[in-house]
Amino acid sequence: METIAPFIEVIDEIKEAGGDVFKLCFQCGLCDSVCPWNKVRPFSMRKLIREAAFGLTEIEGEDIWRCTTCGMCPSQCPRGVKQIDVSVALRRVATEYEVFPTSVRSARTARASLISEGNPLQGDRKKRSEWANGLSVKPYTEGMEALYFVGCYLSYDPRMKKVATATAKILQKAGVDFGILGSQENCCGESIRKTGSEDVFKRLAKENIKTFIDNGVKKVIVSSPHCFHTFKNEYPEFMVNFEVLHINQYLLELINDGRLELKGEFPKKITYHDPCYLGRHNDVYDEPREVLRKVPGLELVEMENHGKNSLCCGGGGGRIWMDTPKEERFSDIRLDQANAVGAQVLATSCPYCITNFEESRLNLEYEDVLEIKDITEIISEML
Repeated sequence: METIAPFIEVIDEIKEAGGDVFKLCFQCGLCDSVCPWNKVRPFSMRKLIREAAFGLTEIEGEDIWRCTTCGMCPSQCPRGVKQIDVSVALRRVATEYEVFPTSVRSARTARASLISEGNPLQGDRKKRSEWANGLSVKPYTEGMEALYFVGCYLSYDPRMKKVATATAKILQKAGVDFGILGSQENCCGESIRKTGSEDVFKRLAKENIKTFIDNGVKKVIVSSPHCFHTFKNEYPEFMVNFEVLHINQYLLELINDGRLELKGEFPKKITYHDPCYLGRHNDVYDEPREVLRKVPGLELVEMENHGKNSLCCGGGGGRIWMDTPKEERFSDIRLDQANAVGAQVLATSCPYCITNFEESRLNLEYEDVLEIKDITEIISEML
């Protein structure tokens, strides 16, 4: 069997990333039973962990790149094995040796764009704030109530710009004194770290941290669960701490404080999809649902696999940049689940989820049956 590197080097790399916890695995198979990949094709995380323990992971295969870092397997593991850390460690070795299967090569393009323009979408850094043209959104200055960290997809992707616009209008309506960083904003670095490019992550993180400090940022509002997770849980590795709120948390706060009044009705049946990095990774389940329940006329129904058992959209772990065959897309299953409960709208709070769901909506011909909306888009309609 061809291997990624000499046994001892792979094992040392895994130890550095997650300690010796992979040795705790006693092959119970619980990780395999909850892994979303097994809904579309056979895949064994247990086998991957077992091979990693001996430095025997195959070099040319797709398996080390399949993990979406959704968090299902570590949440179920009875032995505390850090499956995500092991997967990322293997990717670090592959990245160091420049060994990538065909489906992963698009992630290299994203990496190059991150280095040159600070985003994975090959967008011009100077155009990062163009989404806000005509909205009277101010540049962030010290002393403002909050920084709105827009994120890459909301800055450049045509569909996701609508979410940024909705968010800005909500904050303005609530009288929040906020600003954006524009061209000073970099990608948070979460996804590139999960694909093994630790050096690029550290560069992006340090640049963002310096920008935050130089501008006197204290409170950061984010739309992406990936930014939320990274600022809240990973940037403290650099000995800094900022108050970080996901927009759903802030929306509930604004409504409860009477700063945001919802008018009219939204008479539709809605189901909510829990993004992995908001739910399982950060335990934010209640706030999005509480916000939706504040909307007059809205009927909230739950899908199969909701809450802590939410089905991953397939975009985490850098897979948003990788090629996934149509028959292997988790997002197709999720839309079928939403349709099964009679939902007219599938609401969520993550740019990766919306991107994947919109593509599945077209592939499954659900355009006239199911809408995909970020919660901010619903709230914006109620102002």
